[in-house]
Amino acid sequence: MTKTTDRHPDKEELTIITTHINADFDAISSMVAAQKLYPDAKLVFPGSIEKNIRNFFINSMIYMLNMIDINDVDPLHVKTLVLVDTRQAKRIGKLSTLADKKDVEIHLYDHHPAKGDDLHGTHEIYKPYGATVTILIELIREKGIELTPDEATVLSLGIYEDTGSFTFSSTTENDFMAAAYLLSKGASLNTIADMISREINPDQVSLLNDMIQSANTYNINGVDVVLTTVSTETYVPDFAFLVHKMVKMENINAIIAVARMTNKIYIVGRSRIPEVDVGSIVAPFGGGGHSYAAAAAIKDKTLAQAESLLLEILHQKIRSKRRAKNLMTTPALSILPEITCKEASRIMTRCNINALLVLENQATAGDLLYGYVTRQIVEKALSHELDDVAVQEYMTRDIATVSPEADLPEIQEKIIAKKQRILPVIEKDKVIGVVTRTDLLNTLVRQTNQHAKDGSDLLKEPFHTRTRNVQKFMKERLSDKVIDTLKSIGEVAHEAGYKSYVVGGFVRDLFLYRPNEDIDIVVEGDGIAFAKKYAALNGARIHTYAKFGTAVIIFPDGFKIDVASARLEYYKFPAALPTVEMSSIKLDLFRRDFTINTLAIQLTPSRFGMMVDFFAALNDLKDKSVRVLHNLSFVEDPTRVFRAIRFEQRFGFNIGKLTSSLINNAEKMNFFSRLSGRRVFTEIKLILEEENPTLSIARMNDYGLLKVIHPEFLFDPAMESILNSVKKTLSWYDLLFLEEPYMKWAVYFLVLIRNYDIDAITEICDRLELAPRHKHFFCKDRRESEKCLFWLKSRKDISNGELFHRLASLKTEFLLYMMAAEQEEYVKRYISNYILKLRHVRLQIKGRDLQKMGLKPGPFFSKILDAVLEAKLNGELKTRSDELLFAEKYV
Repeated sequence: MTKTTDRHPDKEELTIITTHINADFDAISSMVAAQKLYPDAKLVFPGSIEKNIRNFFINSMIYMLNMIDINDVDPLHVKTLVLVDTRQAKRIGKLSTLADKKDVEIHLYDHHPAKGDDLHGTHEIYKPYGATVTILIELIREKGIELTPDEATVLSLGIYEDTGSFTFSSTTENDFMAAAYLLSKGASLNTIADMISREINPDQVSLLNDMIQSANTYNINGVDVVLTTVSTETYVPDFAFLVHKMVKMENINAIIAVARMTNKIYIVGRSRIPEVDVGSIVAPFGGGGHSYAAAAAIKDKTLAQAESLLLEILHQKIRSKRRAKNLMTTPALSILPEITCKEASRIMTRCNINALLVLENQATAGDLLYGYVTRQIVEKALSHELDDVAVQEYMTRDIATVSPEADLPEIQEKIIAKKQRILPVIEKDKVIGVVTRTDLLNTLVRQTNQHAKDGSDLLKEPFHTRTRNVQKFMKERLSDKVIDTLKSIGEVAHEAGYKSYVVGGFVRDLFLYRPNEDIDIVVEGDGIAFAKKYAALNGARIHTYAKFGTAVIIFPDGFKIDVASARLEYYKFPAALPTVEMSSIKLDLFRRDFTINTLAIQLTPSRFGMMVDFFAALNDLKDKSVRVLHNLSFVEDPTRVFRAIRFEQRFGFNIGKLTSSLINNAEKMNFFSRLSGRRVFTEIKLILEEENPTLSIARMNDYGLLKVIHPEFLFDPAMESILNSVKKTLSWYDLLFLEEPYMKWAVYFLVLIRNYDIDAITEICDRLELAPRHKHFFCKDRRESEKCLFWLKSRKDISNGELFHRLASLKTEFLLYMMAAEQEEYVKRYISNYILKLRHVRLQIKGRDLQKMGLKPGPFFSKILDAVLEAKLNGELKTRSDELLFAEKYV
C-alpha cells in the first residue's frame, strides 16, 4: 500500500481515536481508555453503534467523550490515528484513507488474532486477553493515571461484555485483575448489571423465536454446527446478543446466525469448541473477531447466496480434531491364530461383535498382528462343516493399521476404501485398541430420533456418543464430601494407570434430581487391586469378590463404595447367572439392564466431570422411557422385567413399545420358570419396598407375571383396595416416628397371600426359596394373626387389659397388616389404641418388690404382676405407689 503525504504545515495537527464499525462495549470502553492515554485526542466513530450502547452514552456518559463527527475530520490535519479493538482497515469505514498516508502515525491496540491483511503501525500492542480494554487499563495503571468512578464503570462494561461476565474460555487472569482494579476505583456493579443483563423487547423476542424455529444442525466432518437464517423488513438491534441468548437457551456448541434486516445481511458466529473457528468463517465476508465470537455485515448478496456460501466455507474450514485414540474401543478383543472357527463364532456371539483381530501373543497386547477374521467368513466356514479348522487358514492377512494420532479422513479412507471392518490402532508395536466400522459411523452419522425412542441392538447400531462436562452440575447437586471422594478415586486410579468412572443409578438419579449416595465405580483395569490401594490410603476396609472382579470399600464411618472392573457378562443359557470377563467401559455399560442406567462420569483428573452417554440415556430420561439395550435382554436375564416395572413406577416413566413387547415375549416363552426362586423373591421384595408397590403389582398383573408367585394368583379390585390401605397405614405408622424397624415388604406380601390356605402358602414359600424364619413368619405366625383378627371382629367391648394380652405376642408387621386389611372401623381403633397407648406400657414394680412384702418367689409372682399390669392398662393405676398398694390388696 503506497502512502501519500499532503498535510498542510500551517494547520493544527490532530490525534484521533477510533474503532470498528458497529462498535460494541469493548470498542467504546477502549476508546475512552485510549483517551486517558492521549488526553488531547478526539474520538471519532467510523459508523453505527449498538442501540443500547448509544442510548447509555447519550443519556449518562456523553460528558466524558471528547468527540467530533466523522464528517468534520480533515484528513490533512490528522497526525496520529489511534486504532482500538481492530487492526483491519476495511472495518473503520472512511477513516481507512488515513492508513494510506505515510505521514500519519498509526497506533494499534487489539486483542484479536493476527490476519494477513492487518494494518501495521509505528506503535503496536497485541495481547490475547478477553477484552482489548484490559490492555489499555494495564497501561493506565503503569502510568499512574487516575480514573473517576464513571470512567471505571465504562471501562468495566467492555471487560464484562467481551468475557461474557468472565464465563468465556477466552477470559484471562489479566481480565480479572483489571476488573478488580476498576472496582477499587468505584466502578458501579449495579450499572454494569443493568447494561449487561438487558431486557429484550417484543421485536427481539419474535426474532429470537424465528431463529430457534429455523435452526438446522449440520454434521460437518464429524462436528455439529447450527445454522439459522431469518429475515425481517425492519432493523432489530442487538442481533449478536440474541445469538448469545440462543446459544445459552439451546446449549449450542457452534452456531452461525444469518439475518437479513432491510437491505443488509448480518452474520454472527459463536463457538465453544476448538474445531469451529468462527473468526475464520466470517472473514471471507469482510468480518472479523475471534475463534469463539465473530461477526460480519454484507450488502451485495441475497440471504440464499449468503447461506450457500456459508455452507461451502464451513466444509472448507471445519476439520475434526478427533483422532483414532478418541474413537477407538479398548482393550481390543482378539484371538490366537490356532483358535477354531467354531470357537471364534462363539466368542463373537458372546461379545456381540462382527470381527476379531488375530494376534500371536495376547498377553502382551499383540507382538505380531496376523490379521482379522469376520463373522461372515466364520459362518461360511461353519456352513461347510469346517468347525475345527483354525481361523488362520481363512483370516484376512492384508490389514491396514493407524497410529493413535490418525485423523478422521485417514480412518475413513482405510475403513471404507479398503472395505475393512476393523482397524487396529498401533502404538510402539502394540495393539492398544480398534476403530470399528460402527465407531466410524457413530462419528459420521447422527442417530435418528425414532431410534432414540426405542431401539434394538444399541452396540451394533450407529449412535453419536454424547459427552458433556457436568462438573458444575455435580457441585450444585452433590455434597463436598462426595465430590472430594470422587476426585480422590480418580486420582488414585490415574496413579495406578487406570481410567475410572462413576456409573449407573448414581448418575441417573443425579440427572433426575433424586438423592442417591450409593456410589458405583467402574475401573478400566483391575478393580480389586485399585480397591485395595484406595482402602489402604484412606484407612478403610474392603470385601472382595474375585469371581466378578468386584469389591466393596467400607469407610470407618460406615460409608460404602462399590468398585467393579469394567467387565463383559454373557449368559450360557437363558436365565443363567452371568459369566464374567474383563472389558472396556462401553462394553461394561452395554451389559446393564436399561439405557437409563448406562450413564457414566469420568473421574480421571484431566477429564473429571465429563459425562459419557453411549446409548442415548439422556434422551430416554428426557422422554421418561424405560428401554432395554438389545432384543435378547430378557432372554439373558428375565429378572430385568421386574426391574423395568419397578423403575417405570418409581420414576413415573413408561416402558417403551419394543421393550413392552419383549416382556410379553419373555412371559409367553415362560423364561421365568428357569429362574431360581431366590432370584424371583429378591425382585419381588425390592418391588414391595418401593414407595407405592401397588402400581407395580398392578403392572405385573397386566403382563401376567403374578403367576410367578402362584399359578392361580388373582389380582382383583378387593386386593388392590387393601394394598392401597396398606400404603395409608404404613404412612400413618411412619409418622409416629417410633424408630422401631419393621419389614415393609412383608406387610404387602401378607396381603398378596391372604386368600390362600396354609398348604398353598407353604408351596409359595418353597417356590420362592424363602429363609426358614420367613417361612415360619408367613405360615405359623400369620395363622395366629388371622385368629386374633377374628377374635377382635367378634367382640365390640374389649378392655385394655384383654387387648394387650391378645396382641402383645404379634409382630409389628402383623399389627399393620390387620389394621390395613380390616374394614371395620372399631377393629382399626382397637389396633390403633394398642399401638399408640398400650403397647409400651410397663410396670414400675418388679419381683423384688413382692419379696420385700415377705412373699417367696414362685409361679404366683407372674399372676400377681399380670393382675397389676391389667389394672394399670385399664387406667386404675398411675404411680408406683398405686402399683404396690394394688399388689398388697391383691395378695
